[in-house]
Amino acid sequence: MRVLLVEDDDRLAGALSTALTRHGHRVVRAGLGAEGLRLAGSVDFVLLDLGLPDMDGLDLLRRTRRVSSVPIIVVTARAEERDVLRGLRSGADDYIVKPFRTAELMARMEAVLRRGTRPIAAHDHVVTAGDVCIDLSARRVTVAGEPVALTRREFDVLVLLARRPGVVRGREEILDEVWGDPLLSASRSLDVHVAGIRSKTGRPWLVETLRGTGYRLGSA
Repeated sequence: MRVLLVEDDDRLAGALSTALTRHGHRVVRAGLGAEGLRLAGSVDFVLLDLGLPDMDGLDLLRRTRRVSSVPIIVVTARAEERDVLRGLRSGADDYIVKPFRTAELMARMEAVLRRGTRPIAAHDHVVTAGDVCIDLSARRVTVAGEPVALTRREFDVLVLLARRPGVVRGREEILDEVWGDPLLSASRSLDVHVAGIRSKTGRPWLVETLRGTGYRLGSA
């Protein structure tokens, strides 16, 4: 697998490149955000540091997400919850804080790849909720006729709920089907993506929370 490592620390980049190569990956290194942005479209996976000398890594992440669904894991020293939430909201598939064990990084990369091989089945029909139309096969959402750009994972969560409107989906069920890991129930990832769906559609009722139970597709 061709992995883009966007990291300006030469020592860390060297150690990670060696570890990734040992695991059979081909590593492309970028020390600047502009270079990372240019290369992101030609690789299979991106490991992204946020503290880059020429731009904030979150800006690079958002700009990459506008044109590519390449798997991205943020690898950074920023450990505060607000930084983790901003990274996930900007489109990261996972977020790991330095220092970390190489084995953990490899496991997280494998988990992200497994999620990509378990796409949620979408039947050829459109589900409507109020003025929201969810085209399951075309992977398209419109609100009052206007298209809404959701991230891949936000759409997967919405599809899971829309496949059986009115049915409550438990947190662990959603995490297992969309993330491929029910143990992520202790994380804020699902909450972040649900908040993203509500915010981007402008319809807070679209995903209904049932405290202690899970979520279901809401109705206006």
